[in-house]
Amino acid sequence: MNSGLFKRIFRWLCPHRFSWPHSGVQGQDYQVCLICGTAYEYDWTTMRRTGRLVTPSQAISQR
Repeated sequence: MNSGLFKRIFRWLCPHRFSWPHSGVQGQDYQVCLICGTAYEYDWTTMRRTGRLVTPSQAISQR
């Protein structure tokens, strides 16, 4: 079975338990799921996650 497919299925089924918000190197705030490791952007104004965090290496690989 393709490991990439397995990771996508696992992340889709993950119940997501999040860490406290952290500040990234570029100044963006984020939270990480403690189970699957997916990072999400965090907005301190609304105190909510706004979407998956895209790192520069992921942006290049998605092209």
